[in-house]
Amino acid sequence: MKKIFYLLSLFLGVFLFAACSDSDTYADQLERETNAINAYITKQGIKVISEEQFARQNSMTNVAKNEYVLFSNTGVYMQIVSKGVGEDIKKGETTTVLCRFSERNLMTDSLQLTNNVLYYGGMVDKMSVTNTSGTFSASFDSRSSLMYKAYQTTAVPNGWLAAMPYLKIGRLEPLAHVKLIVPSSQGQKAAVNGVYPCLYDLTFQRGL
Repeated sequence: MKKIFYLLSLFLGVFLFAACSDSDTYADQLERETNAINAYITKQGIKVISEEQFARQNSMTNVAKNEYVLFSNTGVYMQIVSKGVGEDIKKGETTTVLCRFSERNLMTDSLQLTNNVLYYGGMVDKMSVTNTSGTFSASFDSRSSLMYKAYQTTAVPNGWLAAMPYLKIGRLEPLAHVKLIVPSSQGQKAAVNGVYPCLYDLTFQRGL
């Protein structure tokens, strides 16, 4: 039943935004998306900090102050809850990263997809992540990824990759843990097509 609920919520969200796109211009959709992000930031009392302040804080956000750093070139907002206790993904390295996540559609304020439920307890999304001279790329394993099953693409949202340069990806607790506000341009396929932002709560663990 939980699986059906999440998939129905996902498809309903996609349907609603596809219907809206018939009458709205792309500019209208982008404005609505920006308004949804700003409304969430205001409602949650989020303190947005600049990349410069983020760097001065040793690339860390103050969770007690509910800080999120805004990456101005992408529009992604990030809060680092925990950097983790592993190692950086080094330049030239490709490694397996396991992820548990929740995905909330900020336009409908609804939980859209998650593997943090008992039904998906055995399914941890597996990614192959590569650091090429400081630029990160990644793909989902189609055999063990809820994101792949939902969106039928191995492409990892660019918004997820924004966190990778700042985390220590290891196998032990505490795991690397971030929250991201991801605009459609940096999101998964349905978000791109429907022009809606998502809130992600993500933990990353190094795989074998």
